[in-house]
Amino acid sequence: MKKSAILLWILRIIAAIILVQTLFFKFTDAPESIYIFETLGAEPLGRYGSGIMELIASILLLIPRYTWAGAVLGLGIMAGAIASHLFVLGIDVQGDGGLLFGLGITVFVCCLILAWIHRKQIPVLKNLV
Repeated sequence: MKKSAILLWILRIIAAIILVQTLFFKFTDAPESIYIFETLGAEPLGRYGSGIMELIASILLLIPRYTWAGAVLGLGIMAGAIASHLFVLGIDVQGDGGLLFGLGITVFVCCLILAWIHRKQIPVLKNLV
């Protein structure tokens, strides 16, 4: 396997694992997750909706043909999460030391790199690139 293919899989797996591991907290009504979405005024629909979107993004990231779609979806989800941290929640949420914010940044960067690499597959961009 080429080094570039290995790097792509590492980026896909990192983003997908982070997205999937947060689902447990969203779907089991973890107090931290409820706090976040209550603070954002989006509890419970926002919590469940974002969880479903994160699940879809993580699946798409792991299917090479649709990695571009998972990356674009992941970028959108994480842009919202990062903005929520910067403008409403703060970097440190309930004493987590910025862990959730850092995970959001990590997924955003992985998805940004994947979207750039797969930009010719993105329908709105393929004629521009």
